[in-house]
Amino acid sequence: MAAVPMPIAAGADVLASYPLIAQLFSRHGFADLRAGNFAAFVAQPGHALLLFTEDPVRYKETLDLAVVVPELVRAFPGRFAVGVLLPEAAREFHVRYGFRRWPAVVLLKDGAYVGAIDGLRNWDEYVDAVGRLLAAEPTRPPSVGIAVKGPAPATGSCGA
Repeated sequence: MAAVPMPIAAGADVLASYPLIAQLFSRHGFADLRAGNFAAFVAQPGHALLLFTEDPVRYKETLDLAVVVPELVRAFPGRFAVGVLLPEAAREFHVRYGFRRWPAVVLLKDGAYVGAIDGLRNWDEYVDAVGRLLAAEPTRPPSVGIAVKGPAPATGSCGA
């Protein structure tokens, strides 16, 4: 499956005007993460679920996840804090976590990457994946793009 190209339009203020997105902050009390508060939020102890949003005109699933994430909070009460990255912040920070499709949720434990669920999934897949991720230990996020390999073992002065 080919990766979806990274988005290039729609500012954070535009997305925040959508009622479903606005309710993530006003009704559910999720953190609005931006460059100025991102590091402090992810450094908190415990689990954090980050919602990476995008322009719902191009990525309609963004509005679906605005409904799914509060339901995940209900399914796993008290298990994680939620931070929402509107498009500008999402584009800035997504490269740290290696997901390939928009929108996405990323789970952290004590600030370290545990895993990501990108694109839109069936409800049971979200519940299973979040349950697994909450039980997992942090790991290195996948890289985006070219795979990184360590140096080849030296076998001689000419590498032969």
